[in-house]
Amino acid sequence: MELAIWIGFGAFIAALLAVDLLVFQRNAHEVSVREAAWWSAVWITLGLSFTLVILYWKGSQAAGEYLAGYLIEKSLSIDNIFVFTLLFSYFAVPKRSQHRVLFWGVFGALVFRAIFIAGGAALLSNFHFMIYVFGLFLVYTGIKICVHKEFEVHPDKNPVLKVMRRLIPITKDYHGEKFFTRAAGRRVATPLFAVLVVIETTDIIFALDSIPAIFAVTRDTFIIFSSNAFAILGLRALYFLFARLVDKFRYLNVGIGAVLVFVGLKMLADDFFHVPIWLSLLVIVACIGTAMLVSLVKAPHEHG
Repeated sequence: MELAIWIGFGAFIAALLAVDLLVFQRNAHEVSVREAAWWSAVWITLGLSFTLVILYWKGSQAAGEYLAGYLIEKSLSIDNIFVFTLLFSYFAVPKRSQHRVLFWGVFGALVFRAIFIAGGAALLSNFHFMIYVFGLFLVYTGIKICVHKEFEVHPDKNPVLKVMRRLIPITKDYHGEKFFTRAAGRRVATPLFAVLVVIETTDIIFALDSIPAIFAVTRDTFIIFSSNAFAILGLRALYFLFARLVDKFRYLNVGIGAVLVFVGLKMLADDFFHVPIWLSLLVIVACIGTAMLVSLVKAPHEHG
């Protein structure tokens, strides 16, 4: 039964990706704010509505855990938007090609998240002390994010990209939405493939924060993966919606860092004190909501 549920959910996610590829990305184009807003609403509605599925299937406690996990992953995924903006600017990616990169980036992210979730669950199941390792790591990372005001990305220092450039020749110019093309009778990669490699490796780094964070609210691997999946699926549309607004949310890093510190402390105290799921939800919403509100309120005064 458990295997059938996983297969069914996997098929559902694959169907959503197929719809996105065949409908949203059928013709390469620059995504408008209106289009991005519509799709963002669709993905967020799907993600939140899945709470009702968990509620009916596993009960209110599990539904609360899913919702908390979804909010954590959605909050942390906002970091990706800042990084995407920097990467697309660095590589001068044509706007009409950005969605194709993000689509396959999300596909790879889902695969890597599944691997990390399985690994994290195995570690916690066999080595209980890992809960303290994860907790300390999250507290450290949260504090670092809070005091780190700039999002720094150095694609030229990416070790995977360096190795790839040695093994695979890369053209100087983009060739539409192609990742590979032929030049001088041989198959070569395009800069679009280099961007995809950097996005995938960057997401792996982000996963090191997000996966331990969600283990602080639940150990149910299905809830962990499903909340991750729905949070990531809407990331592309959210990027096109907020890419122009990244500078307005300058205090968002403080809210994200505070969430990581909270879940890290929650994980460290788990053996001695149980934080109810409703309180976790309240703290997460308060941290992110306050950070966004302060950013919007202070932005006009700081530019004035």
